[in-house]
Amino acid sequence: MKTIEVQELTKKTRLDKYLAEQIEESRSTIQYMIKEQLIQVNNQESKANYTLKEGDIITIEEQDKEEILLTPENIPLDIVYEDAYLLVVNKPSGMVVHPGAGNQTHTLVHALLHHIKDLQPIKGELRPGIVHRIDKETSGLLVVAKDGKTLEFLAKQFKEKTAERTYLALVEGVIPHNLGKIDAPIGRDPKNRQKQAVVEGGKEAITHFSVMERYQENTLIECKLETGRTHQIRVHLAYIKHPLVGDPKYGLRKTNKEFGQFLHAKTLGFKHPKTKEFLSFDSKLPSYFTDYIEQLKD
Repeated sequence: MKTIEVQELTKKTRLDKYLAEQIEESRSTIQYMIKEQLIQVNNQESKANYTLKEGDIITIEEQDKEEILLTPENIPLDIVYEDAYLLVVNKPSGMVVHPGAGNQTHTLVHALLHHIKDLQPIKGELRPGIVHRIDKETSGLLVVAKDGKTLEFLAKQFKEKTAERTYLALVEGVIPHNLGKIDAPIGRDPKNRQKQAVVEGGKEAITHFSVMERYQENTLIECKLETGRTHQIRVHLAYIKHPLVGDPKYGLRKTNKEFGQFLHAKTLGFKHPKTKEFLSFDSKLPSYFTDYIEQLKD
């Protein structure tokens, strides 16, 4: 952990610009680190455009410095839809969306670089085309942009909450009520920096859910997101004492070592950047998910 105390400033200075002059990282990398909550100001999450003040304490979490190469890899993709502007893929559980420390090859990005020949990464950017993401152990639908304008157009919809996403989740315990809304802010877990948690002063996070089916010791629910925080569904369900079955990070126990948590991004909807038509996509549950549910019915 590196700490920097802001000294006297002669003019208004953004956080990302200030750090680009203080540490050996590009501004785009610093912006990525801020978004990933690796950089905080006065022990609080901040934004790249935060205007620094004298006496502010900036903390920077150390990253793995091993070089990451974006090399195209011939990895099969389950493509649900594709045109000249974007594609929608059905990501399997076990695949990381973009490279980072500990996951430097065999990611969705590496597969996309092989499939889309002109999807060139921006300098210092490890997520070319990635509009939004889902966790490694989560399966389901993702939209990928083929150019910068499409990326900006789609990202705006996720930011403004006009894109639609629903997930199917299998949780521990039997939820007695049919509908629920979890409105609890999420931020870094102060006790474990590798996890997220419901914390005072965290970012707004809202998850709606409805019960689809109840079993003897589990419940199948549908979740709809108003916000898109890191690990949001996983954190929120653990918070209400109904964690995802098999969640290795937030669950009661790891039920299935091969597939991780039972969470699937089932539907996805957004406005097309060219036609402005609202497109909706649906995906089936993976076989391991449906097989496990059938066991619960026995």
